Amino acid sequence: MAIPAAEEARSLATELGEPQWVAAADTVDSVIAGIRGDQDAAGRAAARAARIAVPTGANLTVAFAQSGLILAALGTGRHCEAYEAAERLFDPASPAHHPVIACWLIGDLAEAALHAGRISEARARVTQVEAAAGDIPGTCIAVGLRHARALLAQDPQEAAARFDEAFGADLTHWPLQRARLLLAYGQWLRRQRRIAESRAPLRDARDAFDAMGCAAWGDQARRELRASGESSRRRDPSASDQLTAQELQIAQLAAQGLSNRDIAQRLYLSHRTIGTHLYRIFPKLGITGRGELRSALSSSTALGKR
Repeated sequence: MAIPAAEEARSLATELGEPQWVAAADTVDSVIAGIRGDQDAAGRAAARAARIAVPTGANLTVAFAQSGLILAALGTGRHCEAYEAAERLFDPASPAHHPVIACWLIGDLAEAALHAGRISEARARVTQVEAAAGDIPGTCIAVGLRHARALLAQDPQEAAARFDEAFGADLTHWPLQRARLLLAYGQWLRRQRRIAESRAPLRDARDAFDAMGCAAWGDQARRELRASGESSRRRDPSASDQLTAQELQIAQLAAQGLSNRDIAQRLYLSHRTIGTHLYRIFPKLGITGRGELRSALSSSTALGKR
């Protein structure tokens, strides 16, 4: 329920006259859209945040919004775009420059670099982050560094050791990172011609992405499985997965009992626009009216957790 939480934060920030916190809610929207693979929604949310944050020099907010763009690009295989976006966080001349957030996203930069042919530059960034983080990096940086080291290892023996190190860490509270690590490991095994071994982590990655609604990454795992010679079952999306980020947001608010006018005020849209969205949402969820929204969304959530 991250989307309604972000909307609540935006509503409170608007009432209190705190535009920077409105922008912060937009960064949450950008990250959620990026995880879902919704490039357009991630871009719109990041742009809204930037319009507020850039004139005031709030680099932290711009950097967070950038992470949504990076996730969206990585999920859909636009690795050069993802790499350039991640590099902006390291560039002092960029409004997205933020040394701490740049360290947090080192795994994203490494993943983009691996596929964009920028491995030597990424290794230099890893060294930079290691120096900045010190001997005991924070959890977020440590997760990213382990991911980056595995992807950027210089020989098979080192890569195997780095993947073992990454999987040996406690990733209980990092399901997306774990799924991405499984995908990267499966890709590496297949490229090492260890085809049979590659299938188990690729299956696990596919199933984890499906459960989280990360359709673009799930499709990547399916492509890798097909390349390994295994037919992968098609994704059976829950009904809510068929909604765009904004449609899901509207459906969740309507399911809470808010009227079209109430939703419109929260989202800065007209009530007619909300009605149009609901007209499109109902058939996607297989329902005929707003009274069925709560059960339809609950059923989708339960299916996604299987």
